[in-house]
Amino acid sequence: MKKITVEELEKIEWNQSMVVDIRPNDQYQRGTFPGAVNIPMAELEERRKELDEAKTIYMLCHTGDRSQEYVEELEDEGYDAVNVEGGYRAYLRLSLSRLMQGDCQKEKEEKKEEIERSIIKKYRRAIWRPFTKALNEYQLIQEGDRVAVCISGGKDSMLLAKLIQELKKHGKVHFEVVFLIMNPGYNEDNWKIIQDNANLLGIPLTVFETDIFDTVAAIDKNPCYLCARMRRGYLYSKAKELGCNKIALGHHFDDVIETILMGMLYSGKVETMMPKLHSQNFEGMELIRPLYLVKEEAIKAWRDSNGLHFIQCACRFTENCVSCGGGRGSKRDEMKELIAQFRKTSDVIDTNIFNSVRKINLRKVIGYCKDDIEYNFLDDYELTR
Repeated sequence: MKKITVEELEKIEWNQSMVVDIRPNDQYQRGTFPGAVNIPMAELEERRKELDEAKTIYMLCHTGDRSQEYVEELEDEGYDAVNVEGGYRAYLRLSLSRLMQGDCQKEKEEKKEEIERSIIKKYRRAIWRPFTKALNEYQLIQEGDRVAVCISGGKDSMLLAKLIQELKKHGKVHFEVVFLIMNPGYNEDNWKIIQDNANLLGIPLTVFETDIFDTVAAIDKNPCYLCARMRRGYLYSKAKELGCNKIALGHHFDDVIETILMGMLYSGKVETMMPKLHSQNFEGMELIRPLYLVKEEAIKAWRDSNGLHFIQCACRFTENCVSCGGGRGSKRDEMKELIAQFRKTSDVIDTNIFNSVRKINLRKVIGYCKDDIEYNFLDDYELTR
């Protein structure tokens, strides 16, 4: 099987070549190799006629693993096909590395300032106002707090970090902040991209390492659940060690309403992701979610308008399936699709889902529980005549 690096791909003769990005269209739209056309994996068979047999076909996925399967198929059919080593991730790493070079320092600073202005100006209504509304309505950050903003490397936590930086610059509440990131065993490429993005955005990272990925590697059932719980525990522990009393996570409005629907449809419960929680295992620690009222579409718009590219999932166990569009979707993915359909029907359904747990009428439910107290409407039914 033929293969090529992204550096070599930049030098190809385009009149004799065709670069095909087989990732899902939404990922292609956020960024691809210059000049590449998008034919998602799920459509390759029906769109095979779009491949020019007279040209060399360069196949590009996220990591270079899934695309090699299709290169082998095309070779068997007589095409001159070549796999792009490292995929789009390699191109992204190369682009970020070039931007990080010393002779681009002025360009880097201008880019950072442009990104910061966009939060306060262009996305004031969609991001900044919902962010500050959540802070005030749920009393998330208070005078004297020391907050550990937990960075995963994705769009949500990176935006949260920038918002917290802007809050320190322009807000009236005095607090301290640490931008905390754990390396649980990321591969070298993903770790480099995360660090380069933080450098570009001007986010000073406080880094610590764990072996979580190695620990969950042998787990067959719910490894993601175990990984998430372990990561949360390590973050609490490190934040407390650094003198913090709060950790801030990047969950947004869509995460909240997806949780509501998942609880109803798969657990038979009416509950949601709370804007803040006291830790049960780390005394004096609290978890806060400052993006609680910010919609994911606004976060994506901010990312794309600024030409930013983040790792979708830096876990080394899922990157070859989820990031390339393969594998089975999760229950949360199902909820995302369901909510997307709702939004096509009405522009208030998502808000109504949120309000369903914000304004519960206890006289209109059969029962509820709070801690050790359970209530059934029959308990005082006769008293309501």
